[in-house]
Amino acid sequence: MALPFPMEKGLTLPQDCRHFLHSLRMRSKYALFLAFVVVVFVFIEKENKIISRVSDKLKQIPQSLVDANSTDPALVLAENASLLSLRELDSAFTQLQSRLRNLSLQLGVAPAEEAEEETTEWEQESRPPAEAPPRRHLLLMATTRTGSSFVGEFFNQQGNIFYLFEPLWHIERTVSFEQGGANAAGSALVYRDVLKQLFLCDLYLLEHFIIPAPEDHLTQFVFRRGSSRSLCEDPVCTPLVKKVFEKYPCKNRRCGLLNMTLASEACRRKEHMAIKAVRIRQLEFLQPLAEDPRLDLRVIQLVRDPRAVLASRMVAFADKYETWKKWLAKGQDQLREEEVLRLKGNCESIRLSAELGLRQPAWLRGRYMLVRYEDVALRPLQKAQEMYRFAGIPLTPQVEDWIQKNTQAAHDGIYSTQKNSSEQFEKWRFSMPFKLAQVVQAACGPAMRLFGYKPVQDAASLSNRSVSLLEERGTFWVT
Repeated sequence: MALPFPMEKGLTLPQDCRHFLHSLRMRSKYALFLAFVVVVFVFIEKENKIISRVSDKLKQIPQSLVDANSTDPALVLAENASLLSLRELDSAFTQLQSRLRNLSLQLGVAPAEEAEEETTEWEQESRPPAEAPPRRHLLLMATTRTGSSFVGEFFNQQGNIFYLFEPLWHIERTVSFEQGGANAAGSALVYRDVLKQLFLCDLYLLEHFIIPAPEDHLTQFVFRRGSSRSLCEDPVCTPLVKKVFEKYPCKNRRCGLLNMTLASEACRRKEHMAIKAVRIRQLEFLQPLAEDPRLDLRVIQLVRDPRAVLASRMVAFADKYETWKKWLAKGQDQLREEEVLRLKGNCESIRLSAELGLRQPAWLRGRYMLVRYEDVALRPLQKAQEMYRFAGIPLTPQVEDWIQKNTQAAHDGIYSTQKNSSEQFEKWRFSMPFKLAQVVQAACGPAMRLFGYKPVQDAASLSNRSVSLLEERGTFWVT
């Protein structure tokens, strides 16, 4: 219908027209809301019918079965074919919730964010709780200068593992043990009991061995704290306090004093735990830990060619090997007997532990793995995958990236974990005097044969890289 007068540009509609349009919009909203209510009632009616059917079936259950002593109601329902009806009911509720949510979003009744939050909460309530993966407790068992710091980084770099670097160092510094005999057994028992508590995240135990003693569970003297990412990340890394000295600071960030309470809580939050220890020599003393139901213990024993170990120790611990150096320099015919016996004793303790692990006693079955450092150096990623598979822990890309970056590095300091591993692992053989190699081969012959390290007969073979000093082993080492 034409307007009785022409509308010029910029003029507004008459008041009656505006009221009419507003009334149409309100009626449309009311109609949509009414349609929504009708749909809801339809779904509720269907829901009531389903509940009624289930209720009728539940009434058919004999009272004697319901009142049976120690009878699980779920089992009774299953026997009377009503459990299936409950599942149908749950499925119907799921469909109803989904349809109502979609309809609400279309009509604009509920914001999308609220609907998503409600769905998430409902799904979490209806979904059965996910079973947490078993917590693994991993012990990297080695001796000094076997590459344990390098291999330990394979576990230190994984974010869901709480890793401790040489916590037994504090016990060795504060408790006096004599070499050999009953005292050696006593030290092993102390180390074992401390390990057990640490695996249970009782880090307060270390406070009894830290000098000076921590105050209010705060300490500045935890050995090599910077070698444990778990002790240098939030929330364990507290704000730095100016002019407060810390002997072993974190490497990549500045943290305050170590709070043992925060460290213990962080340990319990991690999915798994790993400890590197070079002061556990006798595998048999770990039996109570392996049998403890709270500890799903895995032991990785790391070994290295004893000739390489001695060569490295003579550089890293020069004062302790002054006698060896004088023997080499002065050309004496024989070493002091006690020096050779100490070398032989170290090799024998390593060999005996490995033989025990390879025999697979019941308490160690599936819990022991023997790894040669040389194999790790040659194939680091492959060996990391094998160790993680043995431990039952998925290997993350974070660890793989670290291995790729840190096994091709040119730097190779005494305590470095960055090295070109495939080139460095035999570096010792080009500087070791042949007569020193002969002493090691004589003292450690049984261990070298067990681990697959070949002896050399002359100086030329020792320094010839084309002469392999390794026998192939493969998966024989995993038990």
